[in-house]
Amino acid sequence: MRSVRARAALGAMLVVAVALVAAGLAVLLVLRANLIDQADLQAEVAARGAAGQLATGTPYDDVELDDEEDHPVQVTDEEGQVVIVSKDLRALTGTGTSGVTPVPSASAGASLPPGEDDDEDADDDDGSRPGRGEVSSDDPDFSDGTATVDRTTADYRFAAVEATTPDGVTLTVYAGAPLAAEQEAVNTVSGAMLTGLPVLLVVVAGVTWLVTRRALRPVEGIRREMAAITASEDLARRVPEPDSRDEIARLARTTNETLTVLEASVERQRRFVADASHELRSPIASLRTQLEVAEAHPELLDLPGAVADTVRLQVLAADLLLLARLDAGEKPGSATVELGALVREEVSQRTGDRIAVAVQVPEGGAFEVNGSRGQLSRVIGNLLDNAQRHAEGSVAVSVAADGRGVRVGVRDDGAGVPRDERERIFERFVRLDDARSRDDGGAGLGLAIARDVASRHGGTLTVHRAAEGGAAFRLWLPRSA
Repeated sequence: MRSVRARAALGAMLVVAVALVAAGLAVLLVLRANLIDQADLQAEVAARGAAGQLATGTPYDDVELDDEEDHPVQVTDEEGQVVIVSKDLRALTGTGTSGVTPVPSASAGASLPPGEDDDEDADDDDGSRPGRGEVSSDDPDFSDGTATVDRTTADYRFAAVEATTPDGVTLTVYAGAPLAAEQEAVNTVSGAMLTGLPVLLVVVAGVTWLVTRRALRPVEGIRREMAAITASEDLARRVPEPDSRDEIARLARTTNETLTVLEASVERQRRFVADASHELRSPIASLRTQLEVAEAHPELLDLPGAVADTVRLQVLAADLLLLARLDAGEKPGSATVELGALVREEVSQRTGDRIAVAVQVPEGGAFEVNGSRGQLSRVIGNLLDNAQRHAEGSVAVSVAADGRGVRVGVRDDGAGVPRDERERIFERFVRLDDARSRDDGGAGLGLAIARDVASRHGGTLTVHRAAEGGAAFRLWLPRSA
């Protein structure tokens, strides 16, 4: 039962079984109702035939009862006494009385004593019985019972019809119709259903098994390929995509898209590790060389150079740690940060900058955003460091409202960024100033960190051409609610 095919086959069997049982019961109920209606009609016809003869004054002994074996008849008077029964009727249930022996009674055609006509007319004028010489036009009453005719007992459906003789005697005629055909038909249909149901369920299970097996065949191919990729660790491989346009084909495409993203992520991590190792090698080697020289010749120790290399190592390690935290999906804080005050604070702490930074922040403006104050301060600091590195004589930072957000702009009058390099500079360990020394050019992580932080805060960081001719970086962050 752990197989999808087995569960699908079992589910199909259960659904079909429930549907067939429900449909079968409905068919049996409708069939039985129709057959009972037919029996009611036959019983009513037989009862009205006998009642019609009695209403016309036919003597009891002369009433013709056709097909007495299939339609047994019993007639009772107003006192419930049996006056007429079918020939060979031995026992009866389901009618007004179980008697099958007629009692002596006046014939339907007998004359009434003088003076009794008016009384009988008064009795008949109660509206609850048919008039003299009439048969009741109301729907007959039906009942189920049994009758034994010539030693054969069977189930019958009885109809009761009232008729009044010309002499004013109201009689009740019970006529039956056999239910053997109804029972036989119901039994036949039930037997056919019980016989065919298991066969049909087996066929449904087999077809479902085969169809599911064929439908899941591409899934097995995807599974095998994924297992092979896991074993080989070759993320360049892809799972087979079926030609169909169903859910399995979409699953294969999504799996391949996931593998593509995973391959790019792994490749990015490998390149990151390689670049980080390369960047760390130079300051570590320089620091080691200086320490070895100082050990042999203390008087030649370049203490400022050693401190500079140590600081560079410290900054690079901090950048790598922040990138690792960002790659791990660390969410920014939810504190409210006023960008205008943050920019002023960041600029006021940069006392050793080569070029003084011009600050343009409107007074009284509310430039509040949600996020991490430390990370946003790091973004502004990285943008200012980049501007200081490339500017010729001026660096400016501005804060302004921009739609539903806040825009921070950092401009310089340097050489600017070529149009075809404006996305590449945000990649890690990318520097466009290869001619400069590593000490002046940085490690190429500042802009990458700035964009990652901006993205995780729901904002954007882009670069354009400044009016002064240099680069203009625009940081946009959504305003706090």
